[in-house]
Amino acid sequence: MPADPLAPLLDLPGVSAAVDRTRAAVDTLLGNRVLRRRSGDVSAESALRGAWASAWLSGHEVPLEDVRAGSAADDPVVQGALRAQSAIGSLADTWTRAPRQALARLHAVAAADLLSSDDLGRPRPGSAERLDTLAHVLAATHAPAVVVAAIVHGELLGLDAFAPTSGVVARAAVRLTLIDRGLDPKSLVVVEAGHRELAADYQEALDGYRSGSEDGITRWLIHCSDALVAGTQESLAICEAILRG
Repeated sequence: MPADPLAPLLDLPGVSAAVDRTRAAVDTLLGNRVLRRRSGDVSAESALRGAWASAWLSGHEVPLEDVRAGSAADDPVVQGALRAQSAIGSLADTWTRAPRQALARLHAVAAADLLSSDDLGRPRPGSAERLDTLAHVLAATHAPAVVVAAIVHGELLGLDAFAPTSGVVARAAVRLTLIDRGLDPKSLVVVEAGHRELAADYQEALDGYRSGSEDGITRWLIHCSDALVAGTQESLAICEAILRG
C-alpha cells in the first residue's frame, strides 16, 4: 500500500476542482451568522433531516413532517436512521481510533428492529477483508475529507457490508468521516439530503465506483462532492428558517 493510498485520486480529472467547490460551500455555511449562537439547533435539525433523507434513499419515502412529528414510529428503517444519527456524536472518537468498532455500533442501532441480536454489528460474510483494508486506508491517508468520505461511502454501500441497513450505516459513516477530518466538525451539513436531491445519479455513480474503472471512480467522487455541496444548501435553508423564527 503506498504511503497515501488515496493521493492518486486527486489527479483524476475534475476531482481537485470538485474538492475546492466543496470546501468553498462548507466555508460559506460556516460563515453564516446563525451559527454564532444556534449551531446546536442547526446540528439537531441536520440530524433529523439526515435521518429522513437516509431512510428515503433506502426506499422508505416517509414525509419529513411525519418523521418530525413521530408518526413514523412503526417504520424500522426510519427509526434505525434516527438512532444512527443520534449515535454519531458518541462515536466520533471511536471512528478515529477503531472504525470497525464504530461501524459495528452503527449497524447495531440501525438494524435493531430488523435483525436478531446475534446478527447485529456483524458485517456480511466475505466483506471483512475489504473492511480491514478500509481501516488501514483511513489510518494512512491525508486526502481531503470529501474524498475520504466518498471512499468510505462507496466501500460500505458497494459491499452491502451491513445489510439490511448498509445505506444508513454508510451515510452515517460519511458524517463521522467529515467530523474526523475537520471539514464539518459540528455535523451541520445535511449530506444525505444532497444525495437525495441527486438521487437520479446516485445508483449509477455507485455502480461506476463498484466497477473499479477510472471513469467510474471519478464519477463517484464528483457525485459525492456535488451531494455535499447540495447538502450545504439544505443546511443554509435551516439557518434561514431559524433566523426567520
